Amino acid sequence: MNAQLFCNGRPAGTDALAAPALVNYGHFSTMQVRAGAVRGFDLHLQRLDDATRTLFGSRLSAARVRAELRAALAVFGSGDASLRASVFARDFDFRRADAACTPELLVSLAAPAPPDATPLRVRSVAFARELPQIKHAGTFALFHQRRLALQAGFDDALFVDAQGLVAEGSVWNLGAWDGQGVVWPQAPALRGTQERLLQAGLAALGVAQQVRPLQVRELAGFAAVFACNARGQQAIAAVDGQALGPATALLRILNEAVETQPWQAI
Repeated sequence: MNAQLFCNGRPAGTDALAAPALVNYGHFSTMQVRAGAVRGFDLHLQRLDDATRTLFGSRLSAARVRAELRAALAVFGSGDASLRASVFARDFDFRRADAACTPELLVSLAAPAPPDATPLRVRSVAFARELPQIKHAGTFALFHQRRLALQAGFDDALFVDAQGLVAEGSVWNLGAWDGQGVVWPQAPALRGTQERLLQAGLAALGVAQQVRPLQVRELAGFAAVFACNARGQQAIAAVDGQALGPATALLRILNEAVETQPWQAI
């Protein structure tokens, strides 16, 4: 991936990059930018502030994030981009992990990424992320599970708990369509911004929704199942080798739901 990196509103040098490279403590949010705007940008701002308070005990103001993202986009030279905003602290010391430190903002900009139209074939695996409610930098385990799934002939991993309750995918949330409405899994997981946009959009369209415990074995009984993240929505074609129903009609509804949500200027 060819990306331009900025730290605290300026092009990032090696000193700024050393800390996040060597100390795996921080959090981030990823988003698709079009014409300098993001759908659900307020959700990303809230996520970044909440996680900064949890991990660093301080606030990350929306005004600062907006200013530094705008500065980075101006240098990038385009209002269309894949953007990752990461929060870390150069003065964080794991030997004194409780000491106060100064959060910094690292921004990565790359070419915009359209949704992937290829239906996913996923493998369920018993796995739970540490602090699942935080989009934190500890991605090793989930990427390793994705690698193992690929090596086994699948496209990705679907995380379930010891009782088989669906939680989330490696980098996506899941929803199931029963022909009338959407069922969202109730389990500890990162509640994605795209999931929340879809929930708001489906509500605006009057589409029924419910959040409940969802067993992985139930998925085969749904009309269609989908994955969603910042890139968009994607059909899930099979789980553990069990083929699922086609999601063409469902994806049209989901796209219509997302379209009800406004682009918010950075």
